[in-house]
Amino acid sequence: MEEIAKVYARSLFEVAVEQDKLDVVKEQLGQFADALAGNREVAVFFFSPYFSAQEKKDGLHRAVEGAEPIFLNFLEALIERHRTPVIYRIRTDFDLLYDKTNKLLPVQLTSAVELDPELVESLGRRIGEQTGNEIELSSNVDPEILGGIVLRVGNFILDASIKTRLEQLRREVAQA
Repeated sequence: MEEIAKVYARSLFEVAVEQDKLDVVKEQLGQFADALAGNREVAVFFFSPYFSAQEKKDGLHRAVEGAEPIFLNFLEALIERHRTPVIYRIRTDFDLLYDKTNKLLPVQLTSAVELDPELVESLGRRIGEQTGNEIELSSNVDPEILGGIVLRVGNFILDASIKTRLEQLRREVAQA
């Protein structure tokens, strides 16, 4: 399924780039996937083998108005080939292609207490300068880490939290 999703994501991505509709298609794909995730009945309708492809297409056209024709054609192709359940993975793969093309790098900063916004922005700028990418920075508070920070840059994680250090110390003491 993972490979299928990559093929569909790349196909949609390439057509969207070709027709200069990349941002619009990204937004509509996200909205559609969120709508399915947020409404179990709708998801069951589109994912269920009990409804025919024609019934699903009719439901699609009633539920989705004003979408880009290339996106509607894409959804119809998924319905015809019974591939609608991979929409979430397609969205993930499409977003990765979008981020790579636009040199966007997601950075998530987690701390035990609220950090000064200027400090967070400064950290984001420095990471952007070092990586040569545009940074999509998010910051959140998680008191369970006790202190320090956890920094996720793309797929790389720097965990400098007190919680992790205490767990490492506990393991070392248990082995001794």
